[in-house]
Amino acid sequence: MRAEAESRFSAEALAAFSRDALALAGADEASADAATRSMLHASRFGVDSHGFRLLPHYAAVIEAGRVKGSPELRFQTGAGAVATLDAGHAQGARAAYAAMDHAVGLAGRFGIGAVAIRNSSHFGAAGAYALAAAEAGFVGFATCNTDSFVRLHDGAERFHGTNPLAFAVPTGDGRPWLLDMATSAIPYNRVLLYRGLGRELPPGTASDEEGRETRDPGAVEMLAPLGAAFGFKGAALAGVAEIFSAVLTGMRLSPEILPMGGPDLSTPREMGAFVMALNPSAFMEPEAFRAGMQRYLTALRGSRPTEGGSVMAPGDREWAEAAGRERDGIPIDPTTLAAFASMAERHGLELPQPVCPAE
Repeated sequence: MRAEAESRFSAEALAAFSRDALALAGADEASADAATRSMLHASRFGVDSHGFRLLPHYAAVIEAGRVKGSPELRFQTGAGAVATLDAGHAQGARAAYAAMDHAVGLAGRFGIGAVAIRNSSHFGAAGAYALAAAEAGFVGFATCNTDSFVRLHDGAERFHGTNPLAFAVPTGDGRPWLLDMATSAIPYNRVLLYRGLGRELPPGTASDEEGRETRDPGAVEMLAPLGAAFGFKGAALAGVAEIFSAVLTGMRLSPEILPMGGPDLSTPREMGAFVMALNPSAFMEPEAFRAGMQRYLTALRGSRPTEGGSVMAPGDREWAEAAGRERDGIPIDPTTLAAFASMAERHGLELPQPVCPAE
């Protein structure tokens, strides 16, 4: 069920429009390509909150000066397999893809590679960078912290961001095992969806301005950590992201990061992130590793489900969604499409043509 009608577009048309729009906003080719690649990843896999709906925001923060359209990326080598990237306030995807490429190179030499990222910005779906490692044959990990929106367990104010953790593992069949999760009980996009549908939120997912649980999406002031009654687990996982992304990089803690939506879009947010790549062949023969992953996935998917249930491995839902969207097109909601039209008019761009117009 959809709150509003959506039009569907080919991935190629959206990607071309995105690159052109970002270039006209002041992004260099590498930044426009990286941001588009990240948004395309999210839109393909059904993570629409981090897909092409972010394009107007990414263009706006480059134009306003928060993000540098032509950044200088500087790697500093640490001990052996460790490096730090000063991203120079680059677009977040530009920094994260560069860092993961570097981590993969280190892992090819040392078996493991880890890169701490400094002076970055919003990088979208963390799974995009973990998946980049898996597609190169490595186990990938990516995380970042974000501005405060999630309370602590038994807390009554915002503290952590939604602080994602993402892992991806090659499987030998072209569809890596993929985990990309926020450490909040639900993403804020779910609150907006339920608000539009006039539906109550699930219990244990959000709180009002006093930190009290609420199921009314219109009263949500903060999200709950993952775990409901055992939310200390979700809060601790958010802390893992915080330590890797802020403490280890010397960047801002979640409560110190400027809000993503402004009103200040000119001051850099000084965000950190962290990526790691692990080379399976440093531990065992590649064929044995792939066979082990296939044995695990076969056993997992063959596990007996509950009546009416479906057992899936992490990533199965996303790969199925990607196949459907490759066939039917990527949905773009009317609000985002209106923002695209405004960008097109301002810059003299041609809007992409839908493969399936809204009904």
